[in-house]
Amino acid sequence: MINARPPTKACQYLNSNADFVHYDRALAAGRPIASGVIEGAARHLTDRLDITGSRWSVPGAEALLILRAVISNDDFPAYWNFHVQAEHRGLQPAADQANYKLTA
Repeated sequence: MINARPPTKACQYLNSNADFVHYDRALAAGRPIASGVIEGAARHLTDRLDITGSRWSVPGAEALLILRAVISNDDFPAYWNFHVQAEHRGLQPAADQANYKLTA
């Protein structure tokens, strides 16, 4: 079951920071606010979660939604390069590893 606290926390944040939320400026700048664009993006990102019979853990669903957002924003090539480089750094020994002394 999904925790109901994140929406409550988001509402509390918006209420506490109402003086800093300037929808009029955002709309004037052409940014979408709670519009069909936002709802369409949310629906697009969550379509995969609604497959009949699927079961998701919160971490698994978050990972999928993040990946779908990366792909939707055309950021996947940059993400993949970062991922491959991070994996390479994690698998390769440090350049000065020969200088390490065992202390066990």
